[in-house]
Amino acid sequence: MRRIALLILLVWSCMMYATPQLSEGARVSLLTCTPGTEVWSKYGHTAIRVEDETNGMDIVFNYGIFNMMSDHFYWKFVRGETYYQLGIDSYTAFKRFYGSIGRQTYYQELNLTLEQKQKILDALVVNYRPENRYYLYNFVFDNCATRPYHLLKAALGDSIMSNYKGYAGVCFREAISHYTGKGAWVDFGINMVFGSKADKEMTNEERLFLPEELMNYISAAHLADGQPLVKEEKIGKFDIAPVPWYANCWLGIGLLGVLMIALSWYDRKRGKWSWGVDLALVCVYIVLMCLVVFLTFFSCHPLVGFNWRLLLLPLIHICARAVYFVKK
Repeated sequence: MRRIALLILLVWSCMMYATPQLSEGARVSLLTCTPGTEVWSKYGHTAIRVEDETNGMDIVFNYGIFNMMSDHFYWKFVRGETYYQLGIDSYTAFKRFYGSIGRQTYYQELNLTLEQKQKILDALVVNYRPENRYYLYNFVFDNCATRPYHLLKAALGDSIMSNYKGYAGVCFREAISHYTGKGAWVDFGINMVFGSKADKEMTNEERLFLPEELMNYISAAHLADGQPLVKEEKIGKFDIAPVPWYANCWLGIGLLGVLMIALSWYDRKRGKWSWGVDLALVCVYIVLMCLVVFLTFFSCHPLVGFNWRLLLLPLIHICARAVYFVKK
């Protein structure tokens, strides 16, 4: 009950633009949660923990809050106009929630001065103000991982250096595929709408939109004076479940090709064209093309656009139906 009262008091203080003053024993940690089963949770999650026993404080600032029940949520999501918000919760409640859905919470206590810790808390309190709390979420360039990183970077004066290579020099498409699962239908769909921008090599900082990448980057980081950035940590590797063979998109696409070839032979033997199947597939292609055109010109998604993969299914369709015209 005391912790709940303190949390309410802290939220009220943030609303009143007053920042709690940390004691010498205060600790600031980067929290990283392992992936979940939902599409939006497959990449993990990042948050910031501020702990101060003297003030009875143990809270988590979470930039990953969104409301699926808000007006026109799915329409806004398709257009890339989804607003996320910064939320505050107790560390106990935060960890309990992620544990209840089978996700681990790793921590990295940061090696900061009291002034730097206070600067981070001050920035978080400012971010929590009603006029600042909501932000236009961008999966790649402005998300739950990039916000804590840039906040930490600002507090340390751009002095973070790390020897961790990770996905340095890798393109966005390949990095994202690793977490969605190569061969998964979701990955296939993402690759269908991603354009050439997704094949651009990520810069050293652009790759830190991935929570696991940020965690490993911070783990190997040090400051300008050579001091390690992490004082204490408990981290691990994300466990990415492989896509079962029966759920692999390439198996499904291969079966579609085989079925279309068989249909073409059947049509040839009976001397009649199954135009209804072709019409249905053409409608699917048109819908996909319209979706890509819409996302390219009328959405805020930065990586969408035309690419050769959009021609894959129509090409398989045309080649399979060409069997009908093969000379006897």
